[in-house]
Amino acid sequence: MADETRAPAPYTEADLSLIKRIIPHRYPFLFIDKVRDIVPHEGGVGIKMVTSNEPHFQGHFPEEPVMPGVTIVEAMAQTSAVIVGISMNIIDKPLATYFMGIDKCKFRRMVVPGDVLELHCKALRGGGKIWKFEGRATVDGQLCASAEFTAMMALKADD
Repeated sequence: MADETRAPAPYTEADLSLIKRIIPHRYPFLFIDKVRDIVPHEGGVGIKMVTSNEPHFQGHFPEEPVMPGVTIVEAMAQTSAVIVGISMNIIDKPLATYFMGIDKCKFRRMVVPGDVLELHCKALRGGGKIWKFEGRATVDGQLCASAEFTAMMALKADD
């Protein structure tokens, strides 16, 4: 349930341009194209258009390309970092994000070129530097992967 005392965030959706203003990831390690349905301090849904020209498919696997599970989890984490950035109004500021733990991680379905990967991320704990999320990755409503993950997110100190 949303905290009624918090001011509403100006964004309920983040396109690629806004994502890059929040998180430092860039090609070839940026694994989300947009984030929609953002509810500050609660969650949102990341979108990843899976294409055959992504570099990991050259080796995983050339004859039968499959998106690596670790990149699916990373895409959930990037989605969550965007949600935190919007929740904490950390836009155009140097946000440092570090994984602290991944729990209950399971893979259920392969993700392949042509899929539209939806990354449903829900905040379980957060508001300060330490956030915990529950993520579910789906394609066409089918569960592909799920995990709980904890990360520390804070503004980098000025140089």
